[in-house]
Amino acid sequence: MLKKIFEYTGEYKKYTLRAIVMLIGGLLFNIAQFFALYKMIEGALAGERALSFYLTWSGLFLVCGIIYVLLYVYGLVNSHESAYHTLRNLRISLQRKMENLPLGKISEIGVGSLKKVFIDDIDNLELMLAHALPEGFANASVPVIVFIAMFFVDWKLALLSLAALPLGMVAMMAMYKAGTSKMGEFYASARKMNDTIVEYINGMEVVKIFGRDGESYRRFAGDVISYRDFTLAWYKVCWPWMALYGSFLPCVALFALPVGGYLVYTGASTLPNLLLVLCMGFSIGPTIMKAMSFMSVLPQLNYKIVSLENILSAEPLKQGDADFMGEGHNIAFENVTFSYDGEKNAVDDLSLTIDEGSVTALVGESGSGKSTLAKLLVHFYDISSGRITLGGQDLREMSLEALNNQISFVSQEQFLFNMSIMDNIRLGKPEATDEEVMEAAKKAQCMDFLEKLDKGIHSMAGDSGKMLSGGERQRIALARAILKNAPVIVLDEATAFMDPENEDRMNRAIAELISDKTVIVIAHRLYSIKSADKIVVINAGKVEAAGKHEELIASCPMYKQLWDISEGTKNWSAAGEKEIKKEMEVSA
Repeated sequence: MLKKIFEYTGEYKKYTLRAIVMLIGGLLFNIAQFFALYKMIEGALAGERALSFYLTWSGLFLVCGIIYVLLYVYGLVNSHESAYHTLRNLRISLQRKMENLPLGKISEIGVGSLKKVFIDDIDNLELMLAHALPEGFANASVPVIVFIAMFFVDWKLALLSLAALPLGMVAMMAMYKAGTSKMGEFYASARKMNDTIVEYINGMEVVKIFGRDGESYRRFAGDVISYRDFTLAWYKVCWPWMALYGSFLPCVALFALPVGGYLVYTGASTLPNLLLVLCMGFSIGPTIMKAMSFMSVLPQLNYKIVSLENILSAEPLKQGDADFMGEGHNIAFENVTFSYDGEKNAVDDLSLTIDEGSVTALVGESGSGKSTLAKLLVHFYDISSGRITLGGQDLREMSLEALNNQISFVSQEQFLFNMSIMDNIRLGKPEATDEEVMEAAKKAQCMDFLEKLDKGIHSMAGDSGKMLSGGERQRIALARAILKNAPVIVLDEATAFMDPENEDRMNRAIAELISDKTVIVIAHRLYSIKSADKIVVINAGKVEAAGKHEELIASCPMYKQLWDISEGTKNWSAAGEKEIKKEMEVSA
């Protein structure tokens, strides 16, 4: 158990060990106070009347108390120093694991669970690391030392003091067995409730718009109530055993007082020895209870660390450490198969070649695998079989950094950080000057909305870019790609949020971006990719057909159907817009 903890404690393990030693020393001085008390009682029974005798032992009692407080405080200072560095190391380790996970796995875990892992669960470890670990061992060690000392005083009275411990230990082991058997289910229930709460809050707008308050709240309330009921049921199993061991473990005088009194009466033991053993017993009663309360959470400490590791323990992305060494930037999918769930293939034994400097459009029905191919190219996931090459070099041979330097990926969903728009664009090229960032913003047609902001390009984007519209966020993403100037461009529905007026301007910006580059375009609006060098029709994860627009219209029924639907939607939208304008004129 300690080996797992000390994996993350690192060089600060010595702080934890130092804390344990200090706390043990402090507790021994605390017990020494009871010895001073015993000496005063012994003196009183012997008829000692000298004031100096009582002042001396009272002074020792006070000094021991002060040393106990000082050692305990400095011990906890060291344990907290170690604890917070351990939590830092744990967070960094988990963050590195998460960085190497496929994005699909991160999506499966969910935002709520990840937030709980990195904030709530790790913060909860602080109490265990800073208190349970050092205080648990200290409070468990001191009673052992005291019981050994009792045998030097009177072995018969020492055995009587130990007699209550087996009863308490039986109750404690029964509680541990009952508690640990349901620990996994308890934490699973907590994670489920946390995910539901986060989803409920994030989806509040949709819930309100579509009037699904009742259904959404029922799920929310159901998971909260389920967590409450499960927790109470778990505690009810443990409570009786907790009461039993709480009664027996600290009660060292349960047999020592009555039977010890009889031994004194018969002369088998002496009264001073009985008083000393009782004082020693009373001194370790609270210590034993503290030890049990802290030791009971140590299995949780190990369990929680293992659970945190398991959450992010999926197979990491297969990547090398080589730089890009390909010849040119032609792209090849060679018998590629990929599945999100391990059952149904999203891409099925697909082979496809994309020439350097060409514009290739991927089209197909929703769910056909178009976007999946784009994500596989930028290595968001590992393929099940086959290989993908860039310039003849397998993507898995390259580091992610080397691959990212060769490809700019612009999707319909773009995340902006809560920092200035200029800094958000600069993510495409961190070393870019302000002038270069401004030029990229101009080419991405951002100036019309930037000029309306109080601070222009220095305005804050807000959490997740909430200060900007969907179309504006996409133009910021396009500006990043322009600034990055990578030789391969992947546009996944890059104009999805654009109205017709702004889409024309975006298309002009995209035309400048893709000049002399290898480009992959994914679009539902087929008229926007009509002039592509090659159009590839994807159907159920396979290549249905490939060629130019005119060829596919004549030879591929599926493409003809997609084209007719796309044109019908376009015409319907235009006609609908004219009708709306006509109605507004009549109303006016």
